Amino acid sequence: MIATILLSFGVLFLAELGDKSQLMALTFALRYHWWVVLSAITAASVLVNLIAVGVGHFLGAALPTGVISLCAAATLIAVGLWTLRETLPSNSPGEVEEVAPQPRSRSAFLVVLSAFLLAELGDRTMFATLALATKNGWLAVWIGSVAGMVAAGGLAILIGVTIGKHIPERSVAVCSGLLFLYFGALTLLEAFARGLGTPGAAFLSLALPALAGIVLLLVRRRAVTPAPSVVEHGIAEQVPAAPHEVQ
Repeated sequence: MIATILLSFGVLFLAELGDKSQLMALTFALRYHWWVVLSAITAASVLVNLIAVGVGHFLGAALPTGVISLCAAATLIAVGLWTLRETLPSNSPGEVEEVAPQPRSRSAFLVVLSAFLLAELGDRTMFATLALATKNGWLAVWIGSVAGMVAAGGLAILIGVTIGKHIPERSVAVCSGLLFLYFGALTLLEAFARGLGTPGAAFLSLALPALAGIVLLLVRRRAVTPAPSVVEHGIAEQVPAAPHEVQ
């Protein structure tokens, strides 16, 4: 049993290195508290691997991967747009521009859990667990697979937390929002445009965050540019009034 646990751990850990799920963990760690992200990843790993070692080998071919990928992409894009929206400057005059506070732990947990659960269903790591469970004890495979996925996610979270300490809060929010959009676009292309291949999908996915970045830059530039009326008013205040004529 120990050998099976170690085998499953090694296979899943290596499969997750550099995978989209690990990069998502890093991105979520830039936005939310590390313990929220880690607990959500753990819960998602438990559920996904339980499906894989339980009934996944009976339903694996029948999983609606297209629908699952669509839901996952919609979740990631929605989170990305919402994160970028929070970085927009306030329209209230004289108000100090601040990044909106982080969501409550409960809502952040549900966001991360749903995104990871949808991203892992039908993913290669799920089928790797399924393949291991067909030749080994399901309990040992399940324990090792969960541990491998959580370890890979924890490594990504550690990197994200370390990076986040050296980057301004607003820059972290903008970067994480753009990364969410990138992963959402990548999920869509990998599911519905498989003919592109991984390099092609990874390249084309840059279009969505690039477009969002341009729009965000234009909106922020417009917000910080003073209106003509304000400029004229400021000039008028600086010009001294003409003295009244002495009668």
